[in-house]
Amino acid sequence: MNFEYQLVPSTHKVFPGGEGLSASASPALVALKGETVSFQLIYRWNAWGRAWGQVQVRCPLPARARTVELVPCDYPCNPRFDQNYLTTQPGLYPDRLQELTPQGFPLVAGQWRSLWLDIQVDQDAPAGTYPVEVILTAQGETLCRAETSCQVLDLAMPKLPIPHTEWFHSDCLAQYYGVEVFSQRYWQLVENFVRTAAKRRCNMLLTPVFTPPLDTAVGGQRLTVQLVDVEEQSPGVYAFGFENFRRWVNMALSCGMEYIEISHLFSQWGAVAAPKIMGLRQGELCQLFGWDTDAGGSQYAAFLHQFLSALKVQLDDLGIRDKTYFHISDEPSMEQLGSYRKAWQTVQEDLKGYAVVDALSDHAFYKEGLVQQPVCALDHIEPFLQDRPEKLWGYYCTSQCVDVPNRFIAQPGQRTRVLGVLLYKFGLNGFLQWGYNFYNSQFSLYPVDPYRTTSADSAFPSGDPFVVYPGPDGQPEESLRFMLMDEAMADYCALTALEQRAGRDQALACLQGAISFSAYPQEEEWLLDLAAGIRRQAAQA
Repeated sequence: MNFEYQLVPSTHKVFPGGEGLSASASPALVALKGETVSFQLIYRWNAWGRAWGQVQVRCPLPARARTVELVPCDYPCNPRFDQNYLTTQPGLYPDRLQELTPQGFPLVAGQWRSLWLDIQVDQDAPAGTYPVEVILTAQGETLCRAETSCQVLDLAMPKLPIPHTEWFHSDCLAQYYGVEVFSQRYWQLVENFVRTAAKRRCNMLLTPVFTPPLDTAVGGQRLTVQLVDVEEQSPGVYAFGFENFRRWVNMALSCGMEYIEISHLFSQWGAVAAPKIMGLRQGELCQLFGWDTDAGGSQYAAFLHQFLSALKVQLDDLGIRDKTYFHISDEPSMEQLGSYRKAWQTVQEDLKGYAVVDALSDHAFYKEGLVQQPVCALDHIEPFLQDRPEKLWGYYCTSQCVDVPNRFIAQPGQRTRVLGVLLYKFGLNGFLQWGYNFYNSQFSLYPVDPYRTTSADSAFPSGDPFVVYPGPDGQPEESLRFMLMDEAMADYCALTALEQRAGRDQALACLQGAISFSAYPQEEEWLLDLAAGIRRQAAQA
């Protein structure tokens, strides 16, 4: 035969040589109303020569087809890794989802490729089982007709009940697209990327009141994207302008964001310095604070008190006081406990009554009352679960590379999707990941082309720095991994729906076995059956 094909679940990752191909059953889709469900059609063109095919999806529900494009996986894993990776070797791996070109989809001789297929179930879709037929043609001939179904249950998917933030790096958009910060094109690009994030159940937006002091080399700088205007009217006395901040917040809310996440008030890894803060001094724009600022000094403390006092007025006026979260410093270590304590004490009174969250791994920060809502690395979360804060979040990044869920390109899709049921089981109150669209090298020494390196130039496992690619038309191109993150959060929402109808005990009963963040079934079928069963139980409860 000149053409082979197979329907496989969304969690499948098939490499050009057929690695990863298994005899998975044809995916029968189960959806709640308001949910996007996805599957793939993988295929191999065995004829000689290069050709193009056309795809048609016949379904009474709205459907969308994209190609799964190969991307460079130049640093697939850290030196520490477990057995639950698809590969540990660099190469070209499936990840980027691209809209079909005018020519159609590629037929590459002798290679397995994939089409990503979405079925969008609207909120008002009638319950029932809908046929889905995928027809591929080329050169006037039918290559295949593949059939499955989508069962729509008579229950609406609730909103995600916890904050989910994927850190948004607007400086990377300005750099990649070559636009001026705060130009009209900049605002349009930001809105395009925010709207896509919100569509995939990211409901919290990192908001750069000052240029975020994240992944920046000591003494280095990132492109200024500071939203708040600052003027030093006299030594130690400041005035603030919030026009850009208000525009950002209103844009975020209009795109579907629910929570505003104020960028960090102190430098990363220990709060020893201030973020870069630009402002007018004697009519000249200059850097008022930065790496040479003592974070615990009286000058910066006085500035922060004035700034936070003015900012809180804006939060009240915008009606987002209870939807706003603050940060002190990202990922402090035990060696930096003292500087973090001093930073917290600097703003403690000004932030009384507000939610404060920070990513960290050491339980001592919570034990000493220095952080209200710890955002704990998933591979260090056990002490926090045993001596649990009132509110506890989770996060992962490059270091969470053994056993726990993550979303590196070289990891199986189910390792990404399983996050949702684990967040629900352990009742975590939020989830954070640092890279929605980080297109810089490590420490932001220089920008990178994310179409050429997916690893911040071989610093982090490929896929860790971003889940969307900067499309040529200013629209983000989603990744297979981002769709799996959406499915993970949809699983959390489905468990919430079941809890609302039958109670939390009934929802937890679905999660059979002693699963934890570091030990869970790794089989694709287990997770897919679990997800479908949760939805069916919720609809029947």
